[in-house]
Amino acid sequence: MTTITPSARFTELPGRKSPFIFDAARDIQRKGFLQFLHDEWRRHGDLFQIQIGARKMTLAIHPDHVHHISIAKRESYDKRESYDVVRELLLGNGVLTATGEAWRRQRRLMSPFFTPRGVEQFMPVMIRDAQQFIARWQSKAGSVVEMLDEMMFVTASIILRSLFTTESDETLLELKSDVETMIQFTSTRQNKPLRLPMWLKVGENGRYDRARRRVYAYIQDVIAQRRAMPVERWPDDLLSKLMRARDEETGEAVSDALLRDESITMFFAGHETTARTLTFAWYALAKHPDVACRLRNEIDTVLGDREPTIEDLKRMPYTLQVIKETLRLYPAAPLYARDAIQDDVIGGKRITAGSTVILSPYLTHRHPGFWEEPERFDPERWTPEREAAQHPYAYHPFAAGQRICLGNTFSLFESHVLLAMLARRFAPELADPRHAPQLDMAGTLISRNGMPMRIVRRA
Repeated sequence: MTTITPSARFTELPGRKSPFIFDAARDIQRKGFLQFLHDEWRRHGDLFQIQIGARKMTLAIHPDHVHHISIAKRESYDKRESYDVVRELLLGNGVLTATGEAWRRQRRLMSPFFTPRGVEQFMPVMIRDAQQFIARWQSKAGSVVEMLDEMMFVTASIILRSLFTTESDETLLELKSDVETMIQFTSTRQNKPLRLPMWLKVGENGRYDRARRRVYAYIQDVIAQRRAMPVERWPDDLLSKLMRARDEETGEAVSDALLRDESITMFFAGHETTARTLTFAWYALAKHPDVACRLRNEIDTVLGDREPTIEDLKRMPYTLQVIKETLRLYPAAPLYARDAIQDDVIGGKRITAGSTVILSPYLTHRHPGFWEEPERFDPERWTPEREAAQHPYAYHPFAAGQRICLGNTFSLFESHVLLAMLARRFAPELADPRHAPQLDMAGTLISRNGMPMRIVRRA
């Protein structure tokens, strides 16, 4: 691994400088933001700067740069100004956006919930919701659906039941809709150069405000109900685990405001990633019948006509390889930001304090120096031998280092369970065999032309 050290002589960062926003905006409108960045990367190399109007971003693509920012010089980078809009409008001070000592405290409190053993506790919830979803698809057999909507439906149900143990489908749908309104509003507002002031509660501002009030009221009501009953009667869900948790150094409990922020954070992180991963997995399987055949043979051999157990999942490595390869080509978070809080040097280029540095799983996962035929979907990349031979930072779909996504184990486990259960019964097909997703970013990875697929029962 390359050691990146400061030097007395620095060279200027190459890149695209568009002081007039309309210049770059025209290209982004035509290509989409991800393709725009891809083209700039191929033009300028692994470390370059993009200036769009007054906004400057440094893109760091090489796996050694990922290691440098996330591991070697992690004390020089944090989640500061780049996350202010998300903090204010969506996640508050949850573990995804917290900084400094507050983040370390929350990470210590929550890490035990997301170990492999901690996540396995929620397998019964996943199986029950998957069974209910199977009944939904059986009634839709032959119909064309928007696959992302379908996957959002089942993953939202799983994470909300894992959080709050609610049995009301109506409540789940209302909560899902309101949180997704908040997510969409935040994503859109981040990218708007001109924004209505938040105090003007009309149009989308008003819809966001009403949705947030309902979400806050629901979570506060659940917390109040639990505080009114003996602790031993609390359901064993993620909210109860957080309410019982105590800081090992101070003995402090989690405040109600932070319980709310963490609940919204877990919902945001807990259904978006899995839903998008499964959506693109269905697309990849439809496009690669040889992969689909091998996956279904493995599932049929291990499961027969029953639902999976934890031991069964260990005997279905190829199914997990399909998920990992999907995350390589279609990472739910194609970009993530780190703010330089100290001056730094990468590859002879000065990074000044206050700079925004963008790491991109989407681009790093396509780096021809580390991936053979990087645009080809190939689950064989994830055999134990080939995975061990990879550069450890050439793959970072959940970020890397101390700030790796806390819920990555939950997402992988849930994806494994759902893909095994659904692929045992269904073989979704593209509504149009020529369909190719127009990849772009709107907070998370999207297909601008959707993912229309037909629900087909397996023979």
